[in-house]
Amino acid sequence: MRAARLSSAAAAAALLLAVAPSAQPGARATRTITWSGYTWTVSSSGSKKAGPGPNYFSDSSSNVWVDSAGRLHLVLKKSKDRWYCASITNTQSLGYGRYSWTTASPVNALDKNAVLGLFTWSDDPTFNNREIDIEASRWGDGSSKTNSGWTVQPYTHSGNGQDYTLPAAPSTTESFHWTAGRVDFATTTGTPASWSYTGPDVPPAGGEHPHMNLWLFRGKAPKNAKTIEVVFQSFTFTAG
Repeated sequence: MRAARLSSAAAAAALLLAVAPSAQPGARATRTITWSGYTWTVSSSGSKKAGPGPNYFSDSSSNVWVDSAGRLHLVLKKSKDRWYCASITNTQSLGYGRYSWTTASPVNALDKNAVLGLFTWSDDPTFNNREIDIEASRWGDGSSKTNSGWTVQPYTHSGNGQDYTLPAAPSTTESFHWTAGRVDFATTTGTPASWSYTGPDVPPAGGEHPHMNLWLFRGKAPKNAKTIEVVFQSFTFTAG
């Protein structure tokens, strides 16, 4: 999948403003939610599209909400003639440590045009925006044998990413442990189960925030034209 992803991403570079696939320039934070012990801002692109994609991002409670059991819902849905995506940002900069997300719904069979991003991001472009990614997507290729990937940006550098496959499972925990000069990725259900990056692009900690988003690759509507929802049980961070 990585070769196809790079080819597709290169073709869409102008639309993505030449930044990494999960980056979201142009959207603004308009409300906050509390989830897993943290405050998160919910982004909206207003009446204009924003990256990645580009797409429309909504801060509506029908796109992002926390249910009575404390689970986070990210929903990509159509309203009138537009598809609206979801994006949230942790208000804290957490630095080195283990970032872990546990889902409460399957993510192996997302629509081929959907992308689920779990990542760190700094608005300062130094060190490639300090972006470290976990992404579930087939990047528009419905026949892809892999459906997820780990990346230390920039993704265009050889050796900076590893594709993997998530099976049909009601829940999975996806994580990375970021330390000086090293990032160790892991999944509780996928194959391969782990991957480590120790190359020159590991960013130093400083000013980055955890992000989560659910969006459409190249802004293309879901192939089946159906609403997409991903539910999360928790996010945890352990320093060090």
